[in-house]
Amino acid sequence: MTPSPFPFSIAPQNEDERFMIEALKEAWKAFQKGEVPVGAVIVHEGRVIARGHNQVEMLQDATAHAEMLSITAAESYFENWRLAKTVLYCTIEPCCMCAGAIFLSRIPRLVWGAPDIRHGANGSFVNVFDKVHPTHKVQVDCHVLQEISAKLMRDFFQQRRKETSYNLDDELSC
Repeated sequence: MTPSPFPFSIAPQNEDERFMIEALKEAWKAFQKGEVPVGAVIVHEGRVIARGHNQVEMLQDATAHAEMLSITAAESYFENWRLAKTVLYCTIEPCCMCAGAIFLSRIPRLVWGAPDIRHGANGSFVNVFDKVHPTHKVQVDCHVLQEISAKLMRDFFQQRRKETSYNLDDELSC
């Protein structure tokens, strides 16, 4: 089955919105596959060099987050784990694991859309990026196309609850 076309019509007002739309398209792919709709792209010199969307369920891998998969793809693109002079765009505030990978891969700038109050590592749950890191500083810009990122997430969980009696409390009881 071919996934439905991206359901939002957005005219970007700047470069950050332009690339966040690309990340949203990745999130839509995850949505269509029954994955939590998070998408990410990595940009170098004004061009998308890596894309990713959540594949946790498909791969049965808790680390298969959109950010992690795009970082791995970008490292392959450069044949180098250091991703200097890149920007990571993701639709949702990264978790601690992804924040750590952003530091370790030396990504200098992060742009994210909607906050994640349960797992967000940029102030919603904890703030990893406020800590002074000994080798690397990440510039963070947030809330870019926040409403669309949040709507995609809300719509996904509303659909899941209708289809499978999905209960968020089950996930929170771990």
